[in-house]
Amino acid sequence: MTQTRGARRWNAQTLIGVAVLLFGCSGGDRVADSVPQQWQGLDVRVESRPSPPVKGMNEFLVIVTDGRGQPAWDCLVDVRTAGADPWKQAIQDGRVGVYRRAALVGPGERSVLQVQVRRNDQETVLRFPLNLDGR
Repeated sequence: MTQTRGARRWNAQTLIGVAVLLFGCSGGDRVADSVPQQWQGLDVRVESRPSPPVKGMNEFLVIVTDGRGQPAWDCLVDVRTAGADPWKQAIQDGRVGVYRRAALVGPGERSVLQVQVRRNDQETVLRFPLNLDGR
């Protein structure tokens, strides 16, 4: 069976797209920063920069999606690592369900990222233990 020129072009474009997807999604030596947690039908997970987090200031991405995997961009997200610290509002990256903020990390109390999520006049605090040494 002979392929038409359009079919060959489509096949080449498909192969290139798959290759980009595979290489783009390979996380290198990244490790999972947290186990996703659920609240009111939302999935909330945390990634750190660097990964795994280190002692000192780290950037955190709080990623919030609904049950269908769609971005939950209508939340207010605050973070802190110590109960005595004030809440710091995370910056929303457009309407993609990603909220960013830096926080001080260290052994002991500062080894848990507290994430306050507010949506539709409801709020909760989720706690994400941080793996500081990558083990």
